Amino acid sequence: MRNGEEPIVITGMGVVSPVGNSTEEFWSALCQGQSGISPITLFDTTNYPTRFAGEVKGFDPTDYMDRKESRRMDRFVQFAVAAARMAVADARLIIDDSNSDQVGVVIGSGIGGIRTLEDEHTQLLEKGPDRVSPFLVPMLICDMAAGHVSIVFGAKGPNTSVVTACASAAHSIGLASDMIRRGDADVVIAGGAEAGVTPIAVAGFCAMKALSRRNDDPARASRPFDAERDGFVIAEGAGLVILESLSHARKRGAPIHAELAGYGMSGDACHMTAMDPKGDGALRAMRMALRRAHMDPTEVDYINAHGTSTLINDKTETLAIKNTFGDHARKLCISSTKSMTGHLLGASGGIEAVASILTIRDGVIPPTINYQTSDPECDLDYVPNTCRHRTVNVALSNSFGFGGHNASLIIRRFEEE
Repeated sequence: MRNGEEPIVITGMGVVSPVGNSTEEFWSALCQGQSGISPITLFDTTNYPTRFAGEVKGFDPTDYMDRKESRRMDRFVQFAVAAARMAVADARLIIDDSNSDQVGVVIGSGIGGIRTLEDEHTQLLEKGPDRVSPFLVPMLICDMAAGHVSIVFGAKGPNTSVVTACASAAHSIGLASDMIRRGDADVVIAGGAEAGVTPIAVAGFCAMKALSRRNDDPARASRPFDAERDGFVIAEGAGLVILESLSHARKRGAPIHAELAGYGMSGDACHMTAMDPKGDGALRAMRMALRRAHMDPTEVDYINAHGTSTLINDKTETLAIKNTFGDHARKLCISSTKSMTGHLLGASGGIEAVASILTIRDGVIPPTINYQTSDPECDLDYVPNTCRHRTVNVALSNSFGFGGHNASLIIRRFEEE
């Protein structure tokens, strides 16, 4: 017990991403600084200002479910089920009648089954209302990732979905830990899934002028903290973890990858899409996470930054880190893995939590690639271009979403007391 609280530990991980469709493929690509950004193949982008994204490549849903079942799922749900199967296997978790009502599921998504909505709207316009699929609603709603995962595994504990834009997965993981602390569940499958590389989603972000337009060099388009950054790169995938109480993990002999030591959340109450320019909301989320972890700021070694490669986000997050950590900010290693994966929107906090866990496991800090020109307003150590070998005992992962939603997770090396 630490400070009278039983630790919440992470026993399983699963990833579907633009740089790999398994946890180890994903991690190997990050450590090597490989970009998963390339021209969009999922639809015709001829008239789009931005024509590239972080697509999941080589994904076959029938590797994780039967064909009939997969056809009744939007792509984001397929990703979630695949990542959940990986995470459950990694945790060596068996769910049966003896424990099913104590296994929860919390999976977030920022925009859910938007491709299904687009496709069925086309059917409506071209062929009439009687040709719209009866599976339209259950395929598009954001909670269906959590719903299908619970059905696949027979998990009958608390089941919910979080929709907080790009903070959805991180909030899901944090709220899952709270469920376990309250005694509402022994184990929770948590994280996020997204499949937003679709015609209308990309068009919408283009209309906002939020996306990079480096069509001549997609692999170098996502350049967090670089002075020449010109927008984020939309991406898709899923990242899930298995959380459980330490006593439960020990009882079943589960592998323990790390401890989820703290979780913070806050609201900016400032702007629909832009962060509070003073970084106040991000600061309060990080401070809450530190407080709940009973941790001094100087104990943090590494930050997996939200780092979207947008002008406002990167300088504001830098300011918030400085104000949270003081002099220690310049001793921190900070990187944005979005430089390689692109921005998975509601799933980003899931894969970035996994990256933080693996950083601690292997003592390798993934780089911020495409960092070429320093920005005087982004003047911290962003681990530019190549990975760094260093012992990391504590990592903090930030996720900030449209609507002013902020989440920070603190992940700590697990050591037996």
